Amino acid sequence: MNAPPDLDALWRAARDALQRASSSDHEPPALSAGAMRRAGFAPVHAAPPVAPTSRRDVPMFAKLLAAVIASVLAFAWQGGATPISIALAVIAFLIAFLVESVRVVPQQQAWVVERLGRFSEVLEPGLNVIIPFVDRVAYTHSLKEVPLDVPEQVAITRDNTQLAVDGILYYQVTDPRLASYGTSDYITAITQLAQTTLRAEIGKMELDRVLESRDEINKSVVSVLDHAARPWGVKVLRYEVKNLTPPEAILRAMQQQITAEREKRAMIAKSEGEKQQEINLAEGYKQSNILKSEGEKTAAINKAQGDATALRLIAEATGAAVRAVGEAVQTPGGLTAANLKIAEQYMQQFGQLAKTGNTLIVPSNLSDVASMVGSAMTVLERTRSLEAPRA
Repeated sequence: MNAPPDLDALWRAARDALQRASSSDHEPPALSAGAMRRAGFAPVHAAPPVAPTSRRDVPMFAKLLAAVIASVLAFAWQGGATPISIALAVIAFLIAFLVESVRVVPQQQAWVVERLGRFSEVLEPGLNVIIPFVDRVAYTHSLKEVPLDVPEQVAITRDNTQLAVDGILYYQVTDPRLASYGTSDYITAITQLAQTTLRAEIGKMELDRVLESRDEINKSVVSVLDHAARPWGVKVLRYEVKNLTPPEAILRAMQQQITAEREKRAMIAKSEGEKQQEINLAEGYKQSNILKSEGEKTAAINKAQGDATALRLIAEATGAAVRAVGEAVQTPGGLTAANLKIAEQYMQQFGQLAKTGNTLIVPSNLSDVASMVGSAMTVLERTRSLEAPRA
């Protein structure tokens, strides 16, 4: 008689096979390192997208293997083909078929199903049912927006200057069917197309324009890629140039140009400041002279008006004094008082002759005060005789 099989070992083998089948059904495999290198990006910079091609041949084989192992365990446990062992074997195969027919698609993913080698349908997120052995999940795609690092490359501008350029591309799978059958590897396709388009766009521009026209370059690359990727079921959302690195010699020349330009601006600003300073000083001197002349004019006018007023007042005062003297002379004893006043003033003025200078003009009859007073009185008499007819 043959020895009974090790039931524990068989149960462990069946459990492991079922776990591998279940995990392989619900976790799409990641893109391999070789495919990532061919696509031109490293997983350090961007998370690897879901593989565009994922064959589903092995999982069903694992499920059937688990069912066979379960049947063998049932037959070994019952010691032959008993109704219980047959029922357990049938249940194991039904479970395997049920697990194979049920597919749970995660959110923002699309699974492409082939029926007998031809495209059948695209499984939407949620619970889906397929026909085992007839249908199989051939491709899985992520519908999320995926960043793709475009490797650095050397491009030549219109003025024959080399530039090291790299960028980042954002794309999204919009049609899972076209993404599965439109191209063998859409990641490599859009990466290579992005590089060639970028080189072509930079080749149309000179260095200075390239450095200041990143937005224009990004829009041109996105336009070309979006048009070309439509048959692949992929939409290119945007492209961003990350770095534009000229050679060291060009960088030094650019730095010297920037320095010279700043020095030029500083000198222009300084000269403009000095010019404005001179203009301000001249304008201030002009305004000062105008104000000074206006002040002198006003002062002269005021002085002339004051002098005129003073002369008028003096004349009026003199006239009033003369009238008062005339009136006093006409009164009784006025003439004698006038003679006395004239003689008194004559003596006062004669006493002041030698105080203000060394040169004197002395009249010949200096000692004849009476004759001087008589002459003055004669003048007064004549003045009174002339004013009498007027009265």
